[in-house]
Formats: sequence, structure tokens, C-alpha cells
Amino acid sequence: MIKFERYILSNGLRLLIHKDLSTPMAVVNVLYDVGARDEEENRTGFAHLFEHLMFGGSVNIPDYDEPLQLAGGENNAYTTNDLTNYYCQLPAENLETAFWLESDRMLSLAFSEKSLDVQRKVVSEEFKEHYLNKPYGDVWHKMREMAYKQHPYKWMTIGKELKHIEEAQLQDVKNFFFKHYTPSNAILVVAGNVETEKVLQLSEKWFGSIPAGEKYVRQLPKEPAQTEARRLEVKADVPLDAFIKTWHMPSRLERGYYVTDLITDILGGGASSRLYESLVKGKKFFSSIECYHFGSIDNGLLTIEGKLVKGVNIQEAERAVNEEVEKMKTELVDEKELQKVINKTESTILFEDMSVMSRANSLAYYELLGDAELMNDELQRYQSVTAQELLEESKKIFDENNSNTLYYLSNN
Repeated sequence: MIKFERYILSNGLRLLIHKDLSTPMAVVNVLYDVGARDEEENRTGFAHLFEHLMFGGSVNIPDYDEPLQLAGGENNAYTTNDLTNYYCQLPAENLETAFWLESDRMLSLAFSEKSLDVQRKVVSEEFKEHYLNKPYGDVWHKMREMAYKQHPYKWMTIGKELKHIEEAQLQDVKNFFFKHYTPSNAILVVAGNVETEKVLQLSEKWFGSIPAGEKYVRQLPKEPAQTEARRLEVKADVPLDAFIKTWHMPSRLERGYYVTDLITDILGGGASSRLYESLVKGKKFFSSIECYHFGSIDNGLLTIEGKLVKGVNIQEAERAVNEEVEKMKTELVDEKELQKVINKTESTILFEDMSVMSRANSLAYYELLGDAELMNDELQRYQSVTAQELLEESKKIFDENNSNTLYYLSNN
């Protein structure tokens, strides 16, 4: 049971305080309710670009990292299609340093052509290195475009096209910042060896006077139900043929999400999973295979992805995958196997809750979903999933008309 207190500042900033006096450290986590799904289709990659720009200096602080390091702290950030999260950890006695740093970059970045130019180059290089020049690097660009026709999940966090970042103008960047990086669109979590009164006082002192900004109201196009199978074949300079197949799955707050999460573990969660046992160890069709999803807040994709053993026919490999999928639709999972994946999920959740940084991160995420208290109900949701639900959800998801198949073939 993770305990916390919740407050809302007059400018709309949501504040969660989680005390853990067993550590000498404190964590300050700022989550902004903006991700790649909030970009315009002709200006993508901005949420990720901001992850870099936020470390390039703010209105009163030219360098974010140095003061934090002098205070014994460390920091990082990540961006997804759904959200952007910044977090730092430092000795609790230096807590105010984190408030000073985080509030200043929420107040305003130090926008300059030079800073934008530097970060634009960094992000452009990252795009080229990881997505254009790396073997299989464009798999998810192609898969997202195939699977999504309306919803902005059709592009990746890095962006849809390199030129969107290369051509980003300072005014575009400023507009994006003042639309999304505001108190009314943020969640502040302070965790660790902290006192409530002190945190409230620091929150008012450093964040209270920042203008609320106009509350961003998300109105995304809903992805229509897929009614026919989609397929794509690509040839590229890669060492092995790869098989990637996806199916649309429920959104994060639906009951079906928890059921689907367990289905992915049964099929592809590690070396004792069904796909691995049957197709890597048994038939030796694949050198590696996994089944997973991205935990998307809106309707996501359940994925089976594998690299084939050289010489194996990809159609034959796909038939073998489909046989395993068919079993999920026609046979009840036995209680022992179900309990095994529930136990695995339980240990994952408990392990994640061990560090105060992870707890702070999770509290911010569940607050974003609607209520941080959801964090304490997660385990029970998984434990209540039945074999019958696995069967019914499998029938719904693993409909061939709901599928997208990518053959990524080696031209060697």
C-alpha cells in the first residue's frame, strides 16, 4: 500500500507527497500531460525535442545539470506517445535546489536560436542513427503507419519524418511549450525523506506564482475498428528475416487491458513462454521471439515479433505462430499457467515499488490516468483475471481482420 497526500495549487498544479523516512534521499518528479499523440501531423517529434530542450537552460538558470550535480543529485527524463516525465533525486537536505530548477523551466525555457539549433542537431542525429541507418530501425515507423489510420499513434515519439525536426522554427517551439508545459497540465510528485509542511511551503514558493496557462483539452481522433487484415513486405540489408504482427487491443483503463497484458506474458514473456518453447526450442523456426505491448493509454497494439532462423520459410513460420494464437482462442489456459503469469506480474509490480524514484514515477502516472490511488489496486486487478476472460479476450483480439503483418526480409 503506497500512501500519499494530494493537493492542488491555485494555478492547477497537482501535487502528490509520498513520505519514506527510511531513505536519506528525496525525489522530485514532474510529469507533463503531453506526448507525441498531441502533435500536429505536419509537425511531429516536438514532445521528444522538448525532452532535450528542457535541459538546455531556462529563463533564470543557464545550465540545469551543474547546480543539481553540486547538490549531489542526478536526473533524467523520457518521452512517450502519451506523456513526458522529468525526474531528479538528491539528498533530502538539498530538496529546494530541485524546486528551484524544475520551477524555472516550467516558468519558461531560455528560448534561443542557438539552443534550438544544438538540440535539433542532436535529435536529427538520433533519428538517423536509430531509425534510418540501423538494421530494422524503421520497423515501427512502417508498422504504426499500417496499423493506425486516424489516431496519432501512427507516428513514433521520435517523429514521423526527419524534416519535421530539421525544419522546426523557434516560434513553433515556443507555441508548443506554452500550450503544454504549464502548471494546469502538470503533476508534481515529491517523495522520500520529506515533511508535508515543508513540501507545501516550497511548492507555493517556487511553483505557486507560475501562470496556470490555458488547460489543454485533448480531442484526438478515435481509431476506427479495423475490418480487414493488412500486410506489408519490405526488403532491406538486414542479417535475418523478421516477422512482426500486431493486433489492436484495449486502452489502459479498460478491464481488457489487464487480460491482454497476461495474454502477452503467456505467449511471449521469456524463455518458458509458449512461443519460445514451441518455435525457438521446439521447431527451431525462430532464433528469438517475443509477445508484448507498449502500455499505451489509448487503444494499443499487441505484438508478436521474432527473428527467423536462416533458411526458414517465413510463411511457414507465420503458420506456426498462428497455431499458437489459435490455441489461445480455443482452449482454456490451465490454472497453473495462469497463476504463474500472475505471480510474475506481482513480482514485477513489487520490484518496481522498491525504489522511491519508481514510486514517485508511478504515482505521477496513475494520477495522470485519473487517480493515483489506482496504483494500490493494480495487483488485485491482475489477480482477479480468469481463464475464461483470457479465452474471450483472445477471441476478440486475435481476429485476422484486426491484424497487421510485416515481413521484413533480408536481401542477402
